Amino acid sequence: MKKSLFLLLFLLTGLLVQAQKVQFEEYDLPNGLHVILHKDNGAPLVTTSVLYHVGAKDEEPQRTGFAHFFEHLLFEGTKNIGRGEWFSIVSSNGGTNNAYTSDDYTYYYEVFPSNNLELSLWMESERMLHPVINKIGVDTQNEIVKEEKRNNYDNRPYAYYQDIVKENLFDKHPYKVASIGSMEDLDAASLDEFIAFKDTFYVPNNSVLVVAGDIKIPETKKMIEDYFGPIPRGPKINRIDIKEDPINVSRKATYYDKNIQLPAVFSGFRIPGVKTRESKVLEFISTYLSDGKSSKLYKKMVDQEKIALEVGAFNLSLEDYGIYIILALPLGDTSLNSLVLSMEKEVEKIQNELILEKDFQKIKNKFEMNFVNSNASVEGIANSLAEYFTFFGETNLINTEIDIYRSITREEIQAVAKKYLNKNQRLVLDYLPESAKK
Repeated sequence: MKKSLFLLLFLLTGLLVQAQKVQFEEYDLPNGLHVILHKDNGAPLVTTSVLYHVGAKDEEPQRTGFAHFFEHLLFEGTKNIGRGEWFSIVSSNGGTNNAYTSDDYTYYYEVFPSNNLELSLWMESERMLHPVINKIGVDTQNEIVKEEKRNNYDNRPYAYYQDIVKENLFDKHPYKVASIGSMEDLDAASLDEFIAFKDTFYVPNNSVLVVAGDIKIPETKKMIEDYFGPIPRGPKINRIDIKEDPINVSRKATYYDKNIQLPAVFSGFRIPGVKTRESKVLEFISTYLSDGKSSKLYKKMVDQEKIALEVGAFNLSLEDYGIYIILALPLGDTSLNSLVLSMEKEVEKIQNELILEKDFQKIKNKFEMNFVNSNASVEGIANSLAEYFTFFGETNLINTEIDIYRSITREEIQAVAKKYLNKNQRLVLDYLPESAKK
């Protein structure tokens, strides 16, 4: 009976994964805009998104924060959309919208009832072709960004740990700079500098348009041609190619946070970027170490040793490099050094012996379910299509990337841990309350 039930569940899971295959069509407009269309008539909704391949790493060293600033600035208004009208147009037509910026890209999207597809395409074409960049808009958004920094960084516990880890892991690459950038840099920038940044990066040949949902392909193509076809191609973009020297000696850093009472410790490692197979193997290791209360670090440090209040491990995947972080918050009077030693021993186990087969299968099952969930919503599919094309040049990875995860072996996990998670390659960051300053 149990075997039959297991077989049924296995078959159902296989059918579910197979059912998630995403059909799409892609092509380029003459101006360089890459277009991806995904038809899903399951609900009368459509997601329209534009990914611009520009992030914090593309900024000038003395003008940091531009990419995040533009995430806000390009909602100010356009030649045909009045200042402050963007969000009211979206909401009054039954839609929602948002945007976000990373070190590598900026992403805008709207979700509308499908009868408003043309409206969404017109709005995004307006953002690309006719944004109004003037002093009043820059000054307004400058204050908004400063308020965001105060709320999300300056007044939040542990808000700066990723920035401090990056600052100490990178010596030359722009990843060493916080993506929100410097408020002083934004204050010092001229209007002409903002306009030049827009003209360089927010252009068709540096972007991907995805339309996903309840659409008719021929009609959608016609609207895209009408609204985006006339937008001029931008200049060729010269991407940075900055290589870091390997880290061969352990690094140490300390940061004092006025918003915390409880210290934390972070071990950070510089690892390969998101395009590499090794990055995916490191995601397996993260899941093994810290995904849930049955994970190795949690069971050891929280349940058994009772030295940690919380633990975690994750791979921050970026385009050029990645950052691997293992963290812990102490319980009681436990020293941060004790936490580091305990985390270190768990990593050494992975380096010195193969993980158990049952644990390996459990990780694989989690990745199967994550794959299913990532393709469960039209919004998620739109985002994945844009990212797979931009960073891998292979949009169909939305259907096949799971095969890469399936092919990872226990031996690879051991080898990658040996190669990248060594004591002499790491940063140890003591993240302390400001009251601990002497």
